[in-house]
Amino acid sequence: MQPARVAVLSRSFSAHAQLRAELAARCPDVSFNDTGRTLAGPELGDFLQGHDAAIVALERIDDALLARAPQLRIIGKYGVGLDNVDLVACERRGVRVGWTGGVNRRSVSELVIALAIAALRHVVRSNREILQGGFRQIQGRQLGGRTVGIVGCGHVGRDLVRLLAPFGCRVLVHDLRYDESFCAETGAEPTGLDELLAMADVVSLHLPLTAATKHLIDTQRLARMKPDAVLINTARGGIVDEAALAEALREGRLAAAAFDVFSPEPPVDRQLIDLPNFIATGHIGGSSAEAVLAMGRAAIEGLFTARVATEHIPDYLR
Repeated sequence: MQPARVAVLSRSFSAHAQLRAELAARCPDVSFNDTGRTLAGPELGDFLQGHDAAIVALERIDDALLARAPQLRIIGKYGVGLDNVDLVACERRGVRVGWTGGVNRRSVSELVIALAIAALRHVVRSNREILQGGFRQIQGRQLGGRTVGIVGCGHVGRDLVRLLAPFGCRVLVHDLRYDESFCAETGAEPTGLDELLAMADVVSLHLPLTAATKHLIDTQRLARMKPDAVLINTARGGIVDEAALAEALREGRLAAAAFDVFSPEPPVDRQLIDLPNFIATGHIGGSSAEAVLAMGRAAIEGLFTARVATEHIPDYLR
């Protein structure tokens, strides 16, 4: 199935001159989202009208939206998560999905390393103090030699395991399924979730947001973590109960946290954002120049290789 008229919903794809040119070379009839905003609601439905294909980023593609765009037949996914696309509704309505996992893994895993070091060494706190006229040496801890727990050992989780090797970290991994050969090769230790939380100095989350993972890290699981531990989330907002996390950080039951993702985005509740032991970034995990280009090209290719939507659902979610 070849796309005829393509709607590019993603604002970052639409703002990328090289991706625009590469898509236009293969699909002459393209509408770009040049509003600079993420489209939603009636505006999103209106933008899709008359198009049989779309490049989708974080926009919510559900059954109600598909009903407003009955001519849509192909979706190319810009980015690695599929939690915003109702794959069952897509299949029911004959919409195929093109998706490639892991194309931004190095961009995200490098950010995790940066956030871990920043949290352990109080980089942001020191910077804030200098900007306010202060100057003092704050003692922190090195990442080298720490125990790092990785929850979700998919594309990003595996890449992070490899990036941690030069730091001499002990690496614990938790996943629903373990690749024994990968663990044997890298020395990563398969570990139950509660045990990982209790042992790790740094915990990094790399899970999709599903009914099973929503608030997976709640008050009870935060209580299992070491009081000097660091929690990092570059996966999806909603996996951590943000109110419970704010309370744990405020009361000193957890040393620090660093999040690149929130629920909702942008975050509206400042109780977590304003804490001195919390680091926030604006969903930049996949926003390196290299990752943007790779994700865009994968989305373009997905328009021509799209498959039945539910083929993309992992076995453990069926």
